[in-house]
Amino acid sequence: MAQVFGEGRFKGKRVVTGVSGQSTVVRYIPMMRMSDEELRQAIKFETDKYLPFDVNDVVMDCQALRNTVNAAVEGDQSNGGKGTMTVLLAACRKEEAERQAQLVKRQGLTPFAIDLDLFAVANAWELCGLPMESASEGGAPSAIALVDVGATRSSVNVLAGGESCFSREINIGGADMTQAIVRRLGVEGFEAEAIKRAADSHQTEVSLAIQPVLEELASELALSIDYVEHHEGVQVEETLLSGGGILAPGVPQYIEQATARPTRTWNPLEALRVDVNRVDVEELEAWAPSLVVAVGLASRVQSR
Repeated sequence: MAQVFGEGRFKGKRVVTGVSGQSTVVRYIPMMRMSDEELRQAIKFETDKYLPFDVNDVVMDCQALRNTVNAAVEGDQSNGGKGTMTVLLAACRKEEAERQAQLVKRQGLTPFAIDLDLFAVANAWELCGLPMESASEGGAPSAIALVDVGATRSSVNVLAGGESCFSREINIGGADMTQAIVRRLGVEGFEAEAIKRAADSHQTEVSLAIQPVLEELASELALSIDYVEHHEGVQVEETLLSGGGILAPGVPQYIEQATARPTRTWNPLEALRVDVNRVDVEELEAWAPSLVVAVGLASRVQSR
């Protein structure tokens, strides 16, 4: 981290980091409609039903989802006429949050926020453009699926009306593809990684090697999309891919075929101004899909 800040000559000292994996939990909780202040108090009594950790061992935050498509109408009499709402609850084990904060502080920097990687992807998308909000041909609200294929895991975050209505992490990522190439071609890990990203001379071998990994990943993504459409009443119109794992040959095409949804990669740098005197723009563009989480985290830091 110190080397990155030194070479980048960054002026700011505030840092946003991301967490993911088994130390984090995301839940979508139905609750009686209430104010944000009331929610902050009420959520304390709901966490024991939804968190696999002791409430004293986590840091957490919550947000009422205003546009949730499956929320009950205002006139629902089951809660005294107040209706219901869906609350997004995010939690992280304290020890992981403290580890991240101390890592930043040891570099002489200031921890500004700790976000979840899968929501950082949504922040980057919001920075680039407006999510779709129109109804599909079948009348159901349209949604998009943001899928980020990272090194050790992949995340899917479905947005409807600009808000998350479903999210999930899948323990499959680019490292699994790399190891599959190692086994098939008998090369070292660093060689397999290079071959995966520039597979012109080994495209057939790489495609055959990573196919079982892609099959498993695509199957999990298809199940996630089917689940959210059935339970949330939305129509996922498009899958948008990011992450270093999608740089392997044929990944977008394979996922599109398996999920039966239009699928494309997207560039988180489209809405950003880049100083061409300090950055190799061509190289930056080549790596753009793998920068989505970083851009989403950086978007949390407001300039002063």
